[in-house]
Amino acid sequence: MSERRRETLTYLVGYALALVLTLGAFAAVKWPIAAAGTTLAIILALALVQVIVQFRCFLHISLSRSSRHDLLLVLFASLIVTLMVSGTLVILFNLRDRMM
Repeated sequence: MSERRRETLTYLVGYALALVLTLGAFAAVKWPIAAAGTTLAIILALALVQVIVQFRCFLHISLSRSSRHDLLLVLFASLIVTLMVSGTLVILFNLRDRMM
């Protein structure tokens, strides 16, 4: 199988998986079959799988030796963004408590 064909197949599989996972999350909300906490857990699990599919199929990040640096870069950037967002939320909730 040629390299171009394999890459196109990876993109198509990734697109199909992303579409199924997104529709699954919408279906879990539109037609709830469980309690709200369980539905939230289902959505979070689908989101985690979605992130893995995006990394593997579209960003071509795997656990092989050659792409470990890319994975570490993405994880570090995610850590920085998480710290910034959580710090902002702490400040905003603190200000809200002081105002009321």
